[in-house]
Amino acid sequence: MPAPQEFILGEFPRTLDERHRLSLPLELIEPLMQGGTDCILAKERPGCLSLWNTAGWQSKLNDGIELVRNKIRAGKLEGRLEEVQQLSRLLSTRHKTVQLAGRGRLSIPDGFREFLQVEQGGDVIVVGAGVCVEIWSPRTWLAYLEANMPEFRRHFDDLSG
Repeated sequence: MPAPQEFILGEFPRTLDERHRLSLPLELIEPLMQGGTDCILAKERPGCLSLWNTAGWQSKLNDGIELVRNKIRAGKLEGRLEEVQQLSRLLSTRHKTVQLAGRGRLSIPDGFREFLQVEQGGDVIVVGAGVCVEIWSPRTWLAYLEANMPEFRRHFDDLSG
């Protein structure tokens, strides 16, 4: 995850090329590239993928998995096997390590393309989401803005106050 003083912001229209690649804006990827060219691509919600700094993502993931393991060992998840399996299935398919090529070019892998819901040659919106970079289908991004923009002032005041 980026250092606390860095806050990734911005909205940029992009187009997926015929090989499902897009060029990310340099100002959005610099915080992600701390430590190398590998990043974590994650499925966030249908129509949205997120791109994370590898070390920050891995640390957060390891902490969460260890918490679940400790609860299993302590017997706190007795009778909840189905929920543990569901979590594990989602963890197994939710994220993938990707490498950014020259000029911040990202290739969207199979499985993630369908989740993003954008065809080759289609448009996407790349958004700085504070701690990560998000890639949205334009239709999903517009719906998200319409649903959440009316609450902007309240969210801002809650987080900054």
